Amino acid sequence: MANHTLSLTKDLHQYLIAHSLREPSILLALRQETARQPLAAMQIAPEQGQFMALLVQLARAKKALEIGVFTGYSALCIALALPPEGQLVACDINQDYTAIAQRYWAMAGVSNRILLRLGPALDTLEHLIRAGDSNSFDFAFIDADKSNYPQYYEQVLQLVRPGGLIAIDNVLWSGRVADQTVQDRRTQVLRRFNQALYQDQRISLSMVPIADGLTLALKK
Repeated sequence: MANHTLSLTKDLHQYLIAHSLREPSILLALRQETARQPLAAMQIAPEQGQFMALLVQLARAKKALEIGVFTGYSALCIALALPPEGQLVACDINQDYTAIAQRYWAMAGVSNRILLRLGPALDTLEHLIRAGDSNSFDFAFIDADKSNYPQYYEQVLQLVRPGGLIAIDNVLWSGRVADQTVQDRRTQVLRRFNQALYQDQRISLSMVPIADGLTLALKK
């Protein structure tokens, strides 16, 4: 019996997918189209999307927030997990990629659940705070430019209610966070960010080794 997290070989990963992933056809189609984009590596893993959808359902979330949309796969996972009256505020700056997202949201019949905010996410989050939306979101997902992770986190922490959940992507950074020979700026930002969350007593914390690493922070 292993007393630590298993490393996934290609065969074991395929077994996981074959015995866990229940990906709706609309999500598969979006993932396949995204794979043809120049920045396709930004796409989250399908098993991660399914995991986050389960978290949304477990939290009985009705109001969700996303920082970083890309082509909309994660937003679609979240929106499909929300109840019909639920709403996801989705923040991004790229009109071309989010146009793909909007097309698939419409085909999935969840456009009415997703409010796309185009513009710098820091400005959008500040606007939400000033508009009185603090302590009102049930779930949030951060997956945008790593240099602004600390600022996104602080703003999102204000917006999420006590007992609300924040999920943060890419915290293992393909293993670079643990490799001291890697000293580029984004890696160093993620190292400091991970350490800060580890010490943050405002949250309950778990770093989950799924895909590229997903930190779960439950606001106390």
